[in-house]
Amino acid sequence: MKKLLIFLLAAFLLAGVAWADDCKNRGTLDELYCDEDMDLVADPPKDPKDWKDPGTLVFTYTPVEDPAVYKDAFADFQAYLEKATGKKVIYYTVQSNAAEVEAMRSGRLHVAGFSTGPTGFGVNLAGYVPIAVKGDAEAFQGYNLIVVVKKDSDIQTLADLKGKKVAHTSASSNSGNLAPRALFPKLGLVPDEDYTVLYSGKHDQSILGVAHGDYDAAPVASDVFKRMAEAGRVNPDDLRIIYTSARFPTSSFGYAHNLHPDLVKKIVDAFYSYRFTPAMIETFGGADRFFPITYKKDWEVIRDIAAATGTSYNQAGLKKEAEKEAAAKKKKG
Repeated sequence: MKKLLIFLLAAFLLAGVAWADDCKNRGTLDELYCDEDMDLVADPPKDPKDWKDPGTLVFTYTPVEDPAVYKDAFADFQAYLEKATGKKVIYYTVQSNAAEVEAMRSGRLHVAGFSTGPTGFGVNLAGYVPIAVKGDAEAFQGYNLIVVVKKDSDIQTLADLKGKKVAHTSASSNSGNLAPRALFPKLGLVPDEDYTVLYSGKHDQSILGVAHGDYDAAPVASDVFKRMAEAGRVNPDDLRIIYTSARFPTSSFGYAHNLHPDLVKKIVDAFYSYRFTPAMIETFGGADRFFPITYKKDWEVIRDIAAATGTSYNQAGLKKEAEKEAAAKKKKG
């Protein structure tokens, strides 16, 4: 993890020198990137010499649960992407949100799915361009922040969490950390003040931790809870939901900003034309396709939550995320 942080710091410093006099608008993006069309994501490099056209495309999906589950789930799409681009596509397993951001920023990751919260880090720090969310013909797939407790727990409402041990997932997670910190205070409950926050690392670990009695409660993504229940990884009858929020978009999918425009078109077309297999539809709660979105419009509510919680999608914010993820892993190890 120290090597990751040192690498990012060096990259940030070098980027500032390279772009200092060559960008009319950067917005909230890191100095390595430019946003002159004001869409909040990185523009393609101005010099065609900087466009990347790798012989092999590297693809991954956010580490929200067991990585092996999603490697298998996206195997058919991976094959479809190979045919659409004429390139070999390999799956690269990442173990943390910070590692996924670093992989795309360093050029080792070309196409990816980022969790809702970490999408902002991907955009600002790695030149990630979100283009889709799982969905159907009508709309993109959403999810809710839910709070789960054991069925026999005496906890009935959020107010009952005062003085308890509550599992948040990771610092950058929307439903697992940012949304609770933004929404709960309005309901009379302040994380870290009214209850003890313990970072589990992932949504499934929070849910299993509650089921096993390690935590009194946990705010998690409803879609993860549903998938775990359907897969038999947790018995929903052993747990109880005491709170459900408004709906948020699920994980985003997109590409690295510096890929060759011709390659980008093939990637985008592949996402929009692909239809999920029956197994994928079952895995992803009825979603049957990648639904088009834009970061500027569809991630506005997520950016607002991040702002309300003081989360900055910058170097300092990612450093905090990496440190908390590392601490959570060390504690569990």
